[in-house]
Amino acid sequence: MMNQPHKTVTIKTPEDIELLRKGGKRLGRILDKLMRTVKAGVTTEELDVLAERLIREAGGAPAFKGYVGRLGDRPFSTTICTSINDEVVHAPAVPSRVIKQGDVVKIDIGMKWPVRNTPQPPLTLRGGDNGNPPLKIRRGAGVAMGDGLYTDMARTVIVGKTDKKVHKLVKVTEDALKIGIKQVRAGRRVSHISRAIEKYIDTAGFGIVRDLVGHGVGYEVHEPPEIPNFWQEGLPDCILQEGMVLAIEPMVNLGTWRVKVQPDGWTIVTADGSPAAHFEHTVVVTKRGCEVITK
Repeated sequence: MMNQPHKTVTIKTPEDIELLRKGGKRLGRILDKLMRTVKAGVTTEELDVLAERLIREAGGAPAFKGYVGRLGDRPFSTTICTSINDEVVHAPAVPSRVIKQGDVVKIDIGMKWPVRNTPQPPLTLRGGDNGNPPLKIRRGAGVAMGDGLYTDMARTVIVGKTDKKVHKLVKVTEDALKIGIKQVRAGRRVSHISRAIEKYIDTAGFGIVRDLVGHGVGYEVHEPPEIPNFWQEGLPDCILQEGMVLAIEPMVNLGTWRVKVQPDGWTIVTADGSPAAHFEHTVVVTKRGCEVITK
């Protein structure tokens, strides 16, 4: 949510940048595997179990699980956000849902890497609606310890066939992320990113979510500065500096830009029930541009 003042911009050391680079590559490979698994009949809980196992096996820990934000009184309960159709972002993977043909599935994932690990008991999945008994799955090693650094990314995929307008929404949102990333280099401002994304999405006629923004990342899951996907006078702005680490993430709706929070305190949905798309990369600001570290 847009709630952080632009007080201090965190600059990472070269050693930290290298750790982020290694962690980001690992996270990118993990999300690749998850997106290949998304298909009709798969459940969100199955995706979550796979995500946590892959993160632990990579030597990391989930960034979102246990996270406490302003939206809810309770900690976030799962490793990934699995937002479907009109769910824009932040939908927990449990309670589990079955993915269907035509669904627009958004997976948002973050990882702290590297961490030391301690053993953890198996995870027990509850039986589904078909009456199957609970299933025990051995997870990777357990709780996060140490001084790992955070990376963050998200993608959207359409399962099967759907309306052409929805395909355009997903394509425009992905292209908007690329356009925003092209604005990044030392000496430019956050507003250059925001204006470029807004101009492109406005041309396509979609609704840019205004209650949620991108952010700095690295030592914490969320750090200054905020990175809106639109621009208006009075918003905090800052000059981009070499070594800054940013999570840029357009969130775009087929209909209105307005959103609302579901009773779980986390899931954000479109106010009019229209589908939404979400893409995100973590980038490091350089003198001549930026490096996308979650490819």
